[in-house]
Amino acid sequence: MASESRTLLVLALVILLVAIAIRQYCLQRNSQVPCLFIFGDSLSDSGNNNNLETDAKVDYLPYGIDFPTGPTGRYTNGRNAIDKITELLGLEDFIPPFANLSGSDILKGVNYASGSAGIRKESGTNLGTNINMGLQIYFHMAIVSQISARLGFHKAKRHLSKCLYYVNIGTNDYEQNYFLPDLFDTSSKYTPEEYAKDLINRLSHYLQILRNLGARKTVLVGLDRLGCIPKDEIGESCDEKQNAEGFLFNDQLKSLVDEHNKLLSNSKFIFINTTAIVHDKSHGFTYIHDACCLRNKDGVCDPNQTPCQNRSEYVYWDGIHGTEAANVLTATISYNTSDTAIAYPTNIRKLVHQKEIN
Repeated sequence: MASESRTLLVLALVILLVAIAIRQYCLQRNSQVPCLFIFGDSLSDSGNNNNLETDAKVDYLPYGIDFPTGPTGRYTNGRNAIDKITELLGLEDFIPPFANLSGSDILKGVNYASGSAGIRKESGTNLGTNINMGLQIYFHMAIVSQISARLGFHKAKRHLSKCLYYVNIGTNDYEQNYFLPDLFDTSSKYTPEEYAKDLINRLSHYLQILRNLGARKTVLVGLDRLGCIPKDEIGESCDEKQNAEGFLFNDQLKSLVDEHNKLLSNSKFIFINTTAIVHDKSHGFTYIHDACCLRNKDGVCDPNQTPCQNRSEYVYWDGIHGTEAANVLTATISYNTSDTAIAYPTNIRKLVHQKEIN
């Protein structure tokens, strides 16, 4: 009898292990990329700012009120756009923040994004410490070194070339730099055209480093309508001057995509224009200029305040960031759209399925 019980126990254990192996195989097989590396600001941050000395951190309610594990440091009520893209790519888990890699498999990717961070190192420092784009690249170099040590140089290069690289940064170079003349001198040093060009030149330099580190498929996300961000509780109108200055950046970012795709035969870049998506009431949003939560002077939600209940009707969660509903819509359309006014010259799905680039 005891022998039979042991046999049944062993059989059950074998079945369980086989089931787990099959599940893992299916998950890996369904994943469209083996790894995802994320660079950016609070629109993509998933917790890198939680332990920094900064006012730009949101590891408290009502942030995360609709996220399975509650507040994580994501600047929204639930998932952000890159979370949804991660799901659409078929990846098993959300990509972990660089600040919390303990036990994580770095071969599947890392999220380096940091709230208030910009392309320029001083952007957002009025709020405290952040991980600017240059530091994010530096941290990625360290991760690539670890991957190379684990796989060997050639296997690591092959692995990294299959990954997707997602870059969504630039908002704070305007909102927390150029648009604050009392704190930063950039608006007195640069015309709007010159400033956009300076940012694009710096970003191009960082993209070249990423390419040298193995990046072959890169998504570049443009800026939202900066003048329409609900900076205060009352304002319903847009600042068209700020919108126009942000669009200069977008135009030059799109030109950068054209230039890189033409000159770099072994790399592919796409541009995502989010402004053409969530500001259209036809997508079901009732509140396009209002924020869902009560905000403090920095535009983020006051702790433990009760946010709006009809969150799916709002574009903005706080004074800067989108709701989960807006994020999911933006990600889904960016992934699938055939409209080159939104995803240029192709969408994310087609980018990752392009023939392997060596």
